[in-house]
Amino acid sequence: MNVITEETGPPPWRLLLEYIRPHRWALLGGAVLSLLTGATGLLLPLAARGLMNDLSHERAIAGALLAMSALVIVNAAVGALGSYVLRRTAESVVLGARRALSSYLLRLRITAVDRTEPGDLMARITSDTTLLRAVASESLVGLATGGLTLVATIVMMGLVDAMLLGVTLAVIAGAGVVIALIAPHINRASKQAQQAVGLMGAALERVLGALRTIKASGAEHREERALHEAAEESWRQSVRAAKWSAAAGNTVGLAIQIAFITVLAVGGARVATGAVDIGTLVAFLLYVFFLIPPLQQIIGAVTQYQTGAAAVLRIQEALRLPAEPPARAAPLPSPGTRPAAVAFHDVRFRYADDLPPVHHDVTFSVPARGMTAFVGPSGAGKTTVFSLIERFYDPESGTITVDGRDLADWELPALRAAIGYVEQDAPVLSGSLRDNLLLGNPEVDDDEVARVVKTTRLDGLVARLPDGLDTLVGHRGTKLSGGERQRVAIARALLRRPRLLLLDEATSQLDAVNEAALRDTVADVARTTTVLVVAHRLSTVTMADRIVVMDAGRVRAVGTHRELVGADPLYAELAATQFLTAGG
Repeated sequence: MNVITEETGPPPWRLLLEYIRPHRWALLGGAVLSLLTGATGLLLPLAARGLMNDLSHERAIAGALLAMSALVIVNAAVGALGSYVLRRTAESVVLGARRALSSYLLRLRITAVDRTEPGDLMARITSDTTLLRAVASESLVGLATGGLTLVATIVMMGLVDAMLLGVTLAVIAGAGVVIALIAPHINRASKQAQQAVGLMGAALERVLGALRTIKASGAEHREERALHEAAEESWRQSVRAAKWSAAAGNTVGLAIQIAFITVLAVGGARVATGAVDIGTLVAFLLYVFFLIPPLQQIIGAVTQYQTGAAAVLRIQEALRLPAEPPARAAPLPSPGTRPAAVAFHDVRFRYADDLPPVHHDVTFSVPARGMTAFVGPSGAGKTTVFSLIERFYDPESGTITVDGRDLADWELPALRAAIGYVEQDAPVLSGSLRDNLLLGNPEVDDDEVARVVKTTRLDGLVARLPDGLDTLVGHRGTKLSGGERQRVAIARALLRRPRLLLLDEATSQLDAVNEAALRDTVADVARTTTVLVVAHRLSTVTMADRIVVMDAGRVRAVGTHRELVGADPLYAELAATQFLTAGG
């Protein structure tokens, strides 16, 4: 399994604009408030010059002091409001990205999920989307407002003294050249840092997903080293990105200090010759310091853009994974709906181009209603039959039909609404027992839940649990036994009222008493529903109306138990050696 590979696509700035476009008016409002903050700030040096002139001519300074105080208060209030608007808008951008990405990930084709690391996908939806916050609030707005404020400051400096402005611009231009050389390094380092975070997430998910196996194998120390190596790689790449970002930021600070010293020397000389007065020099020096915020905004915008661009590209890589088309949810079958018929015609299938075929010209038909069992050695392709019916995968060639209609012609929600599927490992989700039972049909009433709970022999479990159906079952159902998880999965499937029920070794972890009871339940369901079963117990297989024997990806025989024992040597061998109970 590999992490997602990089592909070419639209430039990052265009992708960023797509995320920001729905919030453009709020962003514009925040930008205007930021500009007003800068504009009120630019008036302060002029008020300071007036104050200095009043003092030098021994005039009253109360008016100048009140004006400066009012400007300071207005500047702070407008700045706070602008900051709130921008931060709120940035959070909205992150929310939009997370909604889009989470919705897309839920529609991923199983083939895409098979070749990606879940931990890396989680990093993209959590860590990478978070980086959009800084891009929206600091990068684009910072570049616009910082740029406009910088231009306005330079204009005001030019009005105060053109010669001193020339000296200042020369210093800033030199700093700009240095930053332009640093920016590509920030981009590369940021992208590598985010890739390292994804790899670390993948490594952690791998460990936590099999923690019992790791502990039982005594592999904690080896896995600990692997996790530490992933964390250290993330640290190294993040430090590298921080190094280049710090270099860019310090370049600005150094340029301002050089500009201040230069202006102080040249301006002092001009004051000494009488070319300018002391108030003009003080005002210009204040403007030099007023260059710091817009320059820092611009440098921060450049740095955040490099980081955000890398994040957007990683999000876009996830959004290019193969996915199922968006579609509305389909209604579940109503009680008494006609069962489904299934047929395979010369189906060939492999899980990946570099893997051998799993199915070779598989052909069989299952009529509506009744039970069909699939038997055969491990790896014969039995579970793959169910995956193809659910359209988790599409066949290379041949056709699969449900009710005589090619699966390719079905809308996926309508197809899956007709099917109840109990997987081999009977997964249970974190949450309450009720949440798991209602996962496939949240609208079912309490009477139906109680009936199915009793039918699947979960009523005893519910009675023992401290909060009944509302008891939390733990991560992946760890608070339940293997047999209990299987019964929950069967109950969940039955509550969907399926026209086609797929049971993949659904009773393999049950004790004899519960297995016999659920076998009777399945037989009862098969009177009104089409049931397909993958089974390794003879007691289950002999109940079937028909049995499909598979071997090495081919159907080698179809018939009843009595017919196949005498007609098919493989089935006879399986019946004698693999199945657990005799008889039938």
